[in-house]
Amino acid sequence: MMAIVDSNDMRVSRPSVTLRQQVLDVLRRAILDFRFKPGDRLIERELCEMVGVSRTSVREALRHLESEGLVENQPNRGPAVARVSPETAQQLYEVREALEGLAASLFTVRATVKQVADLQAALVRLTSAFAGQDRRRIIAETTSFYVILLEGCGNDIISGMIQSLQARIQFLRATSMSQPGRAPGSLAEMTAIVAAIVRRDPEAAGRAAAEHVRRARDAALDVLRHEVEVA
Repeated sequence: MMAIVDSNDMRVSRPSVTLRQQVLDVLRRAILDFRFKPGDRLIERELCEMVGVSRTSVREALRHLESEGLVENQPNRGPAVARVSPETAQQLYEVREALEGLAASLFTVRATVKQVADLQAALVRLTSAFAGQDRRRIIAETTSFYVILLEGCGNDIISGMIQSLQARIQFLRATSMSQPGRAPGSLAEMTAIVAAIVRRDPEAAGRAAAEHVRRARDAALDVLRHEVEVA
């Protein structure tokens, strides 16, 4: 049986954004919010009732989420929320550490004054999100922070590589933030990144970005390993 989920705020409307995109966004958000947990079966009929759309729309969304690595098709069980093993998470964080450290260094020397100001403003919004202890908003503001950083680093290849991993990065970001006590450290680390950028110190910015990823990795792996132990 699929986990029972309150579907009141999962119903979709039909304005300018395509129905397919709405369904995709709703289901992705439910996974990233851990309303559907790793290993939960995603039964099309039940999802159709929750979301209020046809099976075709749900099936298309599930296929897309599978391409993002958030859903996996299990033999004799059908689609389910993908489990991210500690080993896979370790590899993803290794890639993030290398790419985001370089992106922060490049941003420091290439970003315009406006882009630096935009990053500072993003940090202010992120600080407010942390103060409100709203995990969904924290993840959204963190994603916005990195959008600015990647745009300003001036390297489309770095941006493209990270974008291809974005769904799993967001999942692991939510996982690391679920560790008790992680929030203050995360904010302090991102503040250090911005401080180095404002000083126009590329080496310090790169080190701070890499350190932030390593700390997030440790938190996420702690959560994932605990889940394996209790499963």
